[in-house]
Amino acid sequence: MKLQFSVTSLVVAGLMTTCMVAPALAQNYPSKPIKLIVPFPPGGTTDLVARIVGEHLGRELGQPVIVDNRAGAGGSIGAAAISKSEPDGYTLGIATVSTHAVNPACNPKVGYDPTKDFAPVTNIARSPNVLAVNLNFPAQDYKQFIDVVRKNPAKFSYASSGTCGLAHMMGEQFKVSTGTYILHVPYRGVGPALNDVLGGQVQIIFDNVPSSLPHIQGGKLRPIAVAWNKRLDAMPTVPTFSELGLQSVNDPAWYGLVAPPKTPAEIVKKLNAAVVKVLNLPEVKERLKAGGSEAVGNSPEAFNTEIQTEYNKMKDLVKKQGIKLDAS
Repeated sequence: MKLQFSVTSLVVAGLMTTCMVAPALAQNYPSKPIKLIVPFPPGGTTDLVARIVGEHLGRELGQPVIVDNRAGAGGSIGAAAISKSEPDGYTLGIATVSTHAVNPACNPKVGYDPTKDFAPVTNIARSPNVLAVNLNFPAQDYKQFIDVVRKNPAKFSYASSGTCGLAHMMGEQFKVSTGTYILHVPYRGVGPALNDVLGGQVQIIFDNVPSSLPHIQGGKLRPIAVAWNKRLDAMPTVPTFSELGLQSVNDPAWYGLVAPPKTPAEIVKKLNAAVVKVLNLPEVKERLKAGGSEAVGNSPEAFNTEIQTEYNKMKDLVKKQGIKLDAS
């Protein structure tokens, strides 16, 4: 009886200690700098969002947030690094539609499971996408555009930033939703894709608004429709895909904060509260808006649902269209 009592006491004491340690860790967290892995090169929208939020998050937490760009394989290298980091709250990462939906849907051997190998913190921001055409394309608006491509299957091509990238998947979703057929021309990045559309080598592009907007505002690219929850102030006459009855094409790009799996819930909760506070700062909202994004700041549970929903959607699209990573 004495031995049984001693063992039981030790188990209870251990459980009590565990319950006490988690809040204590969160209370003392962070006590050193935090590394924020961005799975894309410097200068892009993902990097911009990370640096804007990271700068203010560091002030809020009292420790610097250091951006670490880990580019390669469409964001997969950086995402894999995040998933394999120590779950202590000192390595965080940026998740995007590419890293957490498109890439794993296209490549089952990507090295991580977007729904199991991360602890979602919050969706930081969203940005709209756009369907645009070269000025010589024989359509001024969506009605004319859809009429032209339906009457001329396989005659026109659309450019994207690469096979199995977000723009590629948007183009394929458009084809499925409209019953049209336009050829896909993948590029190594949005810059070369835009250059060829502007030059007339390719007629159509699916893109993130921030990279196309300067050309649209400069009168060198004609917008046809945007993927957003409302018409954009910068393009008030351009309808959303939702307005056109294409809700499945109306998904924006998003940029969220994730931690490695098994990161203590108390630390995730503390990070979520800090990021949401940062996103409510007028300066942060304005800087994100200037870069073409809109602050979000939802709960870990809500962001987790967004990731799962987008991943399942991309898996279905990949299967339906027979998309492979090495396909064009």
